[in-house]
Amino acid sequence: MEPSETVQIFWDRMQDRDWAGVGELLADDVVVEWPVSGERILGRENYVRINSEYPEGWSIDVLRILPSGSEVVVSEVEVPHGTMGVHRVASFWTVHHGLITSGREYWTELGADPSPAWRAPYVQRI
Repeated sequence: MEPSETVQIFWDRMQDRDWAGVGELLADDVVVEWPVSGERILGRENYVRINSEYPEGWSIDVLRILPSGSEVVVSEVEVPHGTMGVHRVASFWTVHHGLITSGREYWTELGADPSPAWRAPYVQRI
């Protein structure tokens, strides 16, 4: 299986809340970093538990998965939540032999970083 296929299946299983299936795609010693919140998650069990215990009301919309021709895959997803707003995440995954061995995910809430007034003449609001 190509690394990008592993990442697509990973996001599909996250959306389905198939936590055992998510775990099957992670190396036992996977390391996932969340730089925005300053956290590092060590191990398959911790990563699955954090995601399975997240408050319900969310869905995952895969916006793109960019294969690199190597073991590194970039994905961008949108995660709307009924009470917590809409989040976007850009993720950088390393996949060895069908298992995600590491990742770095940049989570942000849409509009959380307001644009300064001085940039207004140069940008369009989205």
